[in-house]
Amino acid sequence: MSVLHKYTVLAPVSLSITLLITSCSQNKVSQCQRLIRVVNSGTSLIDKNKGTQVITSIQLSKDLEFVTKSIRELKLTDPKLKEFQSSFVKIFQNLSEAIAKAARALGATKIAEASASGREKIQKARTEIDSTLTTATTIGKQSDTLMNEMNKYCSQPK
Repeated sequence: MSVLHKYTVLAPVSLSITLLITSCSQNKVSQCQRLIRVVNSGTSLIDKNKGTQVITSIQLSKDLEFVTKSIRELKLTDPKLKEFQSSFVKIFQNLSEAIAKAARALGATKIAEASASGREKIQKARTEIDSTLTTATTIGKQSDTLMNEMNKYCSQPK
């Protein structure tokens, strides 16, 4: 009878542990999916609006602020995913700021007068835009690296 009692106790405990492990891994998977979905929405906004005009760039900056907020507000419990979340918040925040800065500089070129001071404003804006594009390229590379790391982490079994 004691052997039967052991199996009677072990079976439900084993099942409980299996369900707990499965639910944890699904939890990680669902958290990964949520974070990836929001990050991808921001990335697609950038891809869709590359090289657009001032007004569109300003709107893109605002849209990226919203993406940043959405990433920040995700309720993630996995410690590694929280690190990714924090890093993506910084990335999208920096991209939003860089795009807004470039849009303002581009806007300044549109209202510059045809004079020596106007040409100076245009040259200053061009330098600012070039600097911002370099910054955005660096941030984009960081984002790609981070996304690869997150995909690798998310594809690992718990």
